[in-house]
Amino acid sequence: MQEKQKINIVWFRNDLRTTDNPSLYKVSREELPFLAVYVLDVDFLKKEQFGFKKIGKYRAKFIVESLENLKYNLENLGIPFFIKVNKTETVFREIAEKFNIEKIFLQKEWTSEEEIAEKKVAKLLPTSQLNYSFGQFLIEPTLVKEKFDKIPEIFTHFRKKIESQLEIRAEFETFKNTTLHKKLFENLKSDVLSLKSLGFEAFKSHSNSAFPFDGGETTAWKRLKDYFFEQKFLKNYKETRNGLIGSDYSTKFSAWLTNGSISAVSIYHQIKKFETEFGANESTYWLFFELLWRDYFKYISLKHGNEIFKKNGINNKFENHQKNNKNAINAWINGKTNSDFVNANMIELKNTGFMSNRGRQNVASYFCKTLKQDWRIGAAYFEEMLIDYDVHSNYGNWMYVSGVGNDPRNRTFNPEKQAEMYDKEGNFRKLWNPK
Repeated sequence: MQEKQKINIVWFRNDLRTTDNPSLYKVSREELPFLAVYVLDVDFLKKEQFGFKKIGKYRAKFIVESLENLKYNLENLGIPFFIKVNKTETVFREIAEKFNIEKIFLQKEWTSEEEIAEKKVAKLLPTSQLNYSFGQFLIEPTLVKEKFDKIPEIFTHFRKKIESQLEIRAEFETFKNTTLHKKLFENLKSDVLSLKSLGFEAFKSHSNSAFPFDGGETTAWKRLKDYFFEQKFLKNYKETRNGLIGSDYSTKFSAWLTNGSISAVSIYHQIKKFETEFGANESTYWLFFELLWRDYFKYISLKHGNEIFKKNGINNKFENHQKNNKNAINAWINGKTNSDFVNANMIELKNTGFMSNRGRQNVASYFCKTLKQDWRIGAAYFEEMLIDYDVHSNYGNWMYVSGVGNDPRNRTFNPEKQAEMYDKEGNFRKLWNPK
């Protein structure tokens, strides 16, 4: 019997890029041929919580576009890409039947669904090594570990210590595969991805969407170059970031950051490049500040694990506004509350899969503090609907607003006052809720 060919694998998950990808860089330095793999797990696609799907049509479309772009970029580097919609263990079993898998290079994730998938693969392939990277962070975990015995519960304490001795790693080189292995993997047939194949109907993006962008690394970099260097919007980012209408009041990087089409490290180095060419100011700092907030929520979830999904949150504080009133929840979802500002934001989310940061704070506060509903239900709805859903930021922010997270202060927003401040002429409300 002929011995199976030894190979390595790059297991893509939330790192759908070729630029600054540590797993891709590491596998390229190995001698064995390697295969890039992505699995859309059918169990995940079917899963629900509080009656909401784990992924809705907007993010599904964005992921399909991101994978199509990643496939194109990998092919240009001579790297074969195997995409499947199936159970994770079934896909790796299919590969293992044909090849001897030595190492699997992947980005480390620590929330429960990703860990379960890893354990299934490790059990299936006990002799394979899982080689982890942490490419989703701006600040390297090793550096954070050096600075803190444990992650502080207040962001300001974290920020000040990090900023006092700031170190950001260089980007990893992009590897071009000089030894083509396409013939080696020609018996592995990828699935053709579409919204229909994932259980969704095709749709057109809403004409008023503040996020009219496609998924993928190429579009992410195009957006960065346009926002920074062509339009120079970064100069005034701090002043415009609380906008509500249009695509340019904020960077809109979050969706590409979420699935790893671009890295926080790459964005940081482009901020530094912008500052060198056009000068540093409060706006360039503020974008770094928000990247740091993103890192902080990741470190909080790394510290607390599944506590971030529990009713009493990470501070184990009981809040008496944790109800489950279906009528109140449906009114919130459909934009039929007593607040026209909340309604407009919720209608925008329902029709586009996107909502401004200002809107998210207001609708979350209204859900928790005015309607007095269980914050986890709101977080689950956001998980289904948002294009840029990120488990760490989503649950971190919902805990933060509801009072069971990192902020000891009362975060109750007055939507009427907020509307007066940020939508004085009512243009946003008229756009999404003309009645």
